[in-house]
Amino acid sequence: MSVQIAAILRRDILTGELSPNAQVVESALALRLGVSRGPLREAMRQLIEEGLLITVPYTGTRVVDISVRDINEIYAMRTCIEIFAFEQIWTRRSEDFKAELIKRNQALKHAIDQADHVAAIEAELDLHGLAYEHANNRILLNTWTGLRGHLQMYWASHHRAHGTTGPKRESHDDYVRFALGESLTAMQDELRDHMRRGLETTITFVETCSGASA
Repeated sequence: MSVQIAAILRRDILTGELSPNAQVVESALALRLGVSRGPLREAMRQLIEEGLLITVPYTGTRVVDISVRDINEIYAMRTCIEIFAFEQIWTRRSEDFKAELIKRNQALKHAIDQADHVAAIEAELDLHGLAYEHANNRILLNTWTGLRGHLQMYWASHHRAHGTTGPKRESHDDYVRFALGESLTAMQDELRDHMRRGLETTITFVETCSGASA
């Protein structure tokens, strides 16, 4: 039950039905979803761990509000750790890795074709997550896992900035091509470009929302 509730709340957050900084009232949610407090609390704890919700003392639980500073920090961190992940796996890329990367890119395209905003975000996370899963570095994988919630909020803002329900269908074709290629340097350059694409548009979107709220 808690997993199902978490999925509902996650979708509401990523689609904007629960807007950034919106207060999440346990009693109101329990009534709306028709569930008891126990599994609801467990679901909310899960989303807090994912970085989608935050509890502030004497204030309550709110949806995380992503700021320009958050975006810049996420961009800088992701660029560094994903380059590092590929450095770790480059000489150990197996046929299974290559097949799985192609499979995950196809799953992302399918979610985009279905115009499923939340599924597209999850599929994009899964695609990028493959390098971390194969790096055989627990600290690196835990760092990536800790970023997932922040990235979900980032990509939700990014998609709204572009007025889409997901990334462009071909947005990861170059990423996959270079990841399966022969040059680590070319992949590192692609990662830097890939992370940078759309960043300014997303920052502008967040600044506009912040100004409107003010």
